[in-house]
Amino acid sequence: MKVQPALQPDVAERQAIRLSTLAVRSLIEEARLSPKPGLVDSRGAGAHKDLSLALMERSAQSLRSTFYHLALHSWLRPADVALRQEIGRLGRLGEQDMMTATGGINTHRGAIWALGLLVSACAMFGGAGSVSAITDGAARLAVLPDPFGPITFSKGQRAIQRYRVPGAKDEAIGGFVHITQQALPQLRMSRRQGWTEPQARLDALMSIMSTLTDTCVLNRGGMSALNTMHRGASAVLAAGGVGCLAGRTALDALDRRMLQDNASPGGAADLLAATIFLDWVSA
Repeated sequence: MKVQPALQPDVAERQAIRLSTLAVRSLIEEARLSPKPGLVDSRGAGAHKDLSLALMERSAQSLRSTFYHLALHSWLRPADVALRQEIGRLGRLGEQDMMTATGGINTHRGAIWALGLLVSACAMFGGAGSVSAITDGAARLAVLPDPFGPITFSKGQRAIQRYRVPGAKDEAIGGFVHITQQALPQLRMSRRQGWTEPQARLDALMSIMSTLTDTCVLNRGGMSALNTMHRGASAVLAAGGVGCLAGRTALDALDRRMLQDNASPGGAADLLAATIFLDWVSA
């Protein structure tokens, strides 16, 4: 991996502040984006009974220190086991901060994983880099072992085992293909078509939801709900995207169906926040 020459410590600190600010901002902007099928947004709690927009924003703010320390500890370092273990330790501390801020509700565990890796990878390259460089760095971190990680199964891991599907770790090891090959290209294409930024971001979310094996949806509604999500998101894009009337009509239909299924694509939401972050920091 080619890294930039060592810079003064205050540069690393300024960049760590910048990266942590952008990571928190990406989570808040994802949470506020509306209308998102089944998810918390500015309209309400979606398919959730224990979440709110205020809670999601408080959770995001609680992670500022985590992202700052991830960036600072990763500054111009190679992807090795020592860095991977430090990232794991900081991520677990971040989960504790999140749980304290939310009263024990898991709001952003998946986002800590995805954004944490991307923040660290970006810092490895001096605070900026191409999309491929950053996601490749994140992949090389994700594949390394963390012997101090939790041994208990999360809901996502149980869904992976039950349905034999890839999960968040596989997405990271693969270089975040739902971001690089789907969400980012869709985001930028929708902008070129003249859609507003919220419409372009909703299109990016649809591109993720059209194929992602979202374990949050699987846990809540099983494979039937996941297939419904795939078909509905694909229909939004096939109709022209959220920037046109037919696309918005298809989005409304998907929203109603996901609420009926009590399904919320939390994994897709995490990847959308990561997409927004990468869009801001990539060269």
